[in-house]
Amino acid sequence: MAGNSHGHTLAAWTGVTIVTIGFCVAGFFTVVAQPLGVAAGLVLSAAGGVVGMLMRAAGLGQGKPSGRTRAGQAQPQGQSS
Repeated sequence: MAGNSHGHTLAAWTGVTIVTIGFCVAGFFTVVAQPLGVAAGLVLSAAGGVVGMLMRAAGLGQGKPSGRTRAGQAQPQGQSS
C-alpha cells in the first residue's frame, strides 16, 4: 500500500478526522445515555464520509488507477489478457 500513496490526501485525512470525531461524540453520549447526542454523533460520522467523497470529487483526493488488471498488477504495454 505504501507504493500507491493510499490515503495520503487532504480528502482522506479530512473525512477520517470528521468520522473519528463523530464516533467519539456518539460514544460519549452513549455512556451518558443521551439518545439525541448519539444520533448527532452518527450523523456527524456519516457527514464525514460525504465530505471526503465531495472533496475527492473536487480533485483533492487520489484518482482511480488506470491500466490495472484484476490482480492489481500493472499490465505490460503491448500485451493483452
